Amino acid sequence: MKTSGYFGTLLLLFSLTAHSSVDPGQVESSLSLRDHWMTLTRDLMRYPAWTAEGDEFHYKLSVAGGFQFFRDNLESDGAVLAFDHQHIADTLTKASGDSIDPLHLPFDQFRYADNEQSIRFFHAGESWQCQLNELHCATTPRQTRPKAFGVVRDLRVDAHNPLRPSPNERYQAHVVDYNLVVKTADGETVMETSDGEANHFYDPESIQWAPDSSSLVIMQVRPGDARMVTRVLTAPEDQLEPKTVVQLYPKPGDAVDQDQPVLVKLEAQETHVIDNALFSQPYQIDRVEWQQDSSSFTFRYTERGHQRVRLIDVNATSAEPRALVSENSDTFINQWATFFQPLHQGDKGAIWLSERDGWAHLYHYNSEGELVNQVTNGAWRVRSVVHVDEDKQQIWFSASGRYEGQDPYFEHYYRVNFDGTELTPLTEGNAHHELTFSPDMQHYIVLRSRTDLPTVAELRLTQDGSLVRELASADISRLTAAGFQPPETFVAKGRDGETDIWGLIVKPQDFDPERRYPVIENIYAGPHDSFVPKSFWPFGLHAGGDKVIGMQALADLGFIVVQIDGMGTANRSKAFHDVAWQNLADSGFPDRILWHQAAAEQYNWYQIDNGVGIYGASAGGQSTVAALLFHADFYSVGVAFAGCYDNRMDKISWNEQWMGYPVGPHYAQSSVVEHAELLEGQLLIINGEQDSNVDPASTMQLVDALIKAEKDFDLLVVPGGEHSVGRSSGPVRYIQRRQFDFFSRHLGQQQTPDWNSLGSVGALGTATQ
Repeated sequence: MKTSGYFGTLLLLFSLTAHSSVDPGQVESSLSLRDHWMTLTRDLMRYPAWTAEGDEFHYKLSVAGGFQFFRDNLESDGAVLAFDHQHIADTLTKASGDSIDPLHLPFDQFRYADNEQSIRFFHAGESWQCQLNELHCATTPRQTRPKAFGVVRDLRVDAHNPLRPSPNERYQAHVVDYNLVVKTADGETVMETSDGEANHFYDPESIQWAPDSSSLVIMQVRPGDARMVTRVLTAPEDQLEPKTVVQLYPKPGDAVDQDQPVLVKLEAQETHVIDNALFSQPYQIDRVEWQQDSSSFTFRYTERGHQRVRLIDVNATSAEPRALVSENSDTFINQWATFFQPLHQGDKGAIWLSERDGWAHLYHYNSEGELVNQVTNGAWRVRSVVHVDEDKQQIWFSASGRYEGQDPYFEHYYRVNFDGTELTPLTEGNAHHELTFSPDMQHYIVLRSRTDLPTVAELRLTQDGSLVRELASADISRLTAAGFQPPETFVAKGRDGETDIWGLIVKPQDFDPERRYPVIENIYAGPHDSFVPKSFWPFGLHAGGDKVIGMQALADLGFIVVQIDGMGTANRSKAFHDVAWQNLADSGFPDRILWHQAAAEQYNWYQIDNGVGIYGASAGGQSTVAALLFHADFYSVGVAFAGCYDNRMDKISWNEQWMGYPVGPHYAQSSVVEHAELLEGQLLIINGEQDSNVDPASTMQLVDALIKAEKDFDLLVVPGGEHSVGRSSGPVRYIQRRQFDFFSRHLGQQQTPDWNSLGSVGALGTATQ
């Protein structure tokens, strides 16, 4: 679709001279857009949460100048501040060294602790606790040994190993010199193992007591590969010389920890290593849970390769295991969207989520492992399970795709009986819903919105869904006056000619329908979710972010910016999702290209004749480069952030889930490093030197391959930058401006300012002479 050859070169030179230069003032306006717009809504609620008692709740709400947290209760008709925001800002500033604004506290959720004398929250990757009445904030110590990507324990860190009391408090257990030791409450040793050693140790953090204190189960562990990734911190803030950072980082194909369940019977003074014939090739064994009557315990077994998952039930008397539920797939079983719950009453059994009929649905099994019935069914999917009520034999869950004519990604909530009868909607209306239930399930808070419908928050009764009262209704009048226009939803058919592909179109604030605009796609095609925004929250991350604000900032420079969920992403049918299986290079491009072409056919202002721009981060960075390699006739300019450019170089958990095990030729086929010689168009690669999510060597191996192929490209490596560089940390303004410049020059065919001659864009974004 791009113009090429001698004529194309002349046309490009003409365009460069014919178009005006980028206005530095407009660039500054785009760089400042998020900070400006974030203060312009009122009563926009986010993150409601209930107290443990269930009679009070709190939430984050937009106010003049930013956001504050409020608390409310079931009886009152008005909210009060949840705490003294200035106090928390001052205390956290002192403790962290960061400058904290009381109207922009750096967390979205918190919980009360110490009888509401303090609050706990996450900030900068750490757990914090701040006193509400004293000038004291501190990080809270980690209570578990880190487990890299959930499968390899970091043996450089001691396990959390206190004496763990039995429910009746007569016994206590811990690990000494790799062996389990069980003592009485007064310290007398009852029994201990003798086969533990450094390479086959008992894990104290895995101890699970039976409710009647007669037994316990513990994992004996053979450690996996301790692959370490070493990064160089070239410009540390506290010294001149570089430092090194070493991270435990298992990759696809590496050996993972092998957990072997061991049943310990106190009265009989016996240990039973559970026969592992049913779980002999584990990727992970997790979710150990005893039956309330102590008759057995269950655990989930995920087989290496993510194509078989079992719920194993172990008889506490005989120590014999059996598969209560077995799930098999020819492609993958999506562990990012799984649910199961063992049942403890009546015939026991389990509730299990499966995609075996082509959609994610719930199934009811009895204690013999026999399917009682399929609980939900139809051409729609269960998204999450909120609550299983064994007394009433009911399940509360969210689902999407049930309503004809609605966006199939909109979530609604329902209640259904175990036998599949009386499917009862708890939400209504053509919108996306987020529900937060009280602990007793008697009330819920619902946030109802769309990208073009500001959030309405309501308190409702669960019994019949009746309205108790409206809690907040977002006022966006100031935001609209400042130029905000909601993105436009656009739908086109995918590669099969039948499936609807959904996306959003963001236009410049000064949009002129008589003008033709080059198009840029914001891509994230990771199979673990869907990514086009559905709720009203236009304030997302900076460059590389997936929310509307980052797209708007770019659009205001004279582009149409879009986001699309193509095949291979989640939350549709199993067939829709399976496109990604061992094929991450696909990235849904056949659907995306058809979507772009349909938009161009419908809108004269949608200009794709000279190629489409594309940008993305992480897996989106990989897809961005793939666009310029495998679809160079359509995509012409790309900015790739923090990409996992070869799935063999990336973390084990995400990549084996979609690419499978063992590592085979299909990994190389999806690698953009292996196909670097195919690069066409213009590419800017941006990467954080200290990326702890994707090994930075992945970026440098792509750079090496491009150099060997004698391909031209631009590279920006950010010293000290993490995986989120250009989105939520690091020199965001500088990185975003580099992205803006790149698209303006190469896609918008405009000359960009000589920023060095203008001076520097300072912390407040003002160009200085």
